[in-house]
Amino acid sequence: MKRYLAVAALGLLTLGGCANSDIYSGNTYTGDQAKTARSVSYGTVTGVRPVTIQAGNANDTGLGSIGGAVIGGLLGNQFGGGSGRVLTTAAGALGGTVAGTKIEQNANQVDAYEIQVQRDDGQNVVVVQKADTPYQVGQRVRLIGSGNDLSVAPQ
Repeated sequence: MKRYLAVAALGLLTLGGCANSDIYSGNTYTGDQAKTARSVSYGTVTGVRPVTIQAGNANDTGLGSIGGAVIGGLLGNQFGGGSGRVLTTAAGALGGTVAGTKIEQNANQVDAYEIQVQRDDGQNVVVVQKADTPYQVGQRVRLIGSGNDLSVAPQ
């Protein structure tokens, strides 16, 4: 039984790492963005602040809560006897559900930068994107795209 528990825990942890955070990168394009014309403007970074992107409900697969419930139930089933075992199994499943949900939420968080840029035309814009390229105040950058589809790239 303990071997099955270890396998289940390993499986849950493996699935937790499957969240795709590259969609928040300034270096990653979607299929719809490929081979399309995009506007480019230039500017200077005036501020950089570390932030966290919390992926929306579309990235919540439910695997965290289901896996947590299974593992918690298996752990709870190891204790007590008779009706006590039923109670510890139920408590373990409930606790595992809560813990698994929290683990999945944390797996769907992405470290990011809030990058404030003063464009050459004088307009100030702020872009939040994955923290995979470092930016510094005073750095010249390109702003690629427009509106809700804007990314910052080094010049």
